[in-house]
Amino acid sequence: MKVVILCGGLGTRLREETEFRPKPMVEVGGRPILWHIMKLYAHSGFREFVLCLGYRGNMIKEYFLNYEAMNNDFTICLGRQSQIQFNNGHAEQGFHVTLADTGLSTMTGGRVKRIQKYIDEDTFMMTYGDGVADLDVARLVEFHRNHGKLATVTAVNPSSRFGVLEMNKNRVMSFLEKPRSEGLASAGFFVFNRKVFDYLGGDDCTLEHEPLEQLAREGELMAYKHEGFFFAMDTYREYEYLNQLWNKGGAPWKVW
Repeated sequence: MKVVILCGGLGTRLREETEFRPKPMVEVGGRPILWHIMKLYAHSGFREFVLCLGYRGNMIKEYFLNYEAMNNDFTICLGRQSQIQFNNGHAEQGFHVTLADTGLSTMTGGRVKRIQKYIDEDTFMMTYGDGVADLDVARLVEFHRNHGKLATVTAVNPSSRFGVLEMNKNRVMSFLEKPRSEGLASAGFFVFNRKVFDYLGGDDCTLEHEPLEQLAREGELMAYKHEGFFFAMDTYREYEYLNQLWNKGGAPWKVW
């Protein structure tokens, strides 16, 4: 089963890091957040990826083209019979990565539609290139297969970005820093039947609007509730927070 990762957005709210590189290449603990997402899926045995490229997609291509050299010791023979011998192995053995240019301004649904030709199985997964979680991907897939509908979205109780005050006139009765919301929100981490492609339009199609709304109306969209850690890196403050977790050795999404 292939994992589609959306890697084409501009990341405008993280401009400090994304002015010169795409958001999936912004580093957490010295590695692109894209690497962390792929490691999560690989931990459950899913090592075939389709990356939907857009903004500065060449940087992602260069990252994977140079991956062996950048992650191994190697011996190089210079001259007319130039050759390279890699002297050790990294942990990403067997990753199969398709890098697909899906357009600079294409919306999310349009990007998924463009890579339809690379999906030849009945079921595939999809996520965004900026969110990490301690998700049990195998359980998510099992949930999807058991309910028999066309689509599954992972749902979480998000934390508020702000502290919540309980007030009595001007007096603060209680203060709760970043409480969990009572409602559920999409964390991405979708599982789709390939019939979902029939719901997708052209480059201006936004997956989160008409396609998912229609699937919900038809009773074809199910939610897998994830009670554990989830965090999306959308701002510089969130980028700093993820790096702090990693540097302290307390990154919940590091399940591998």
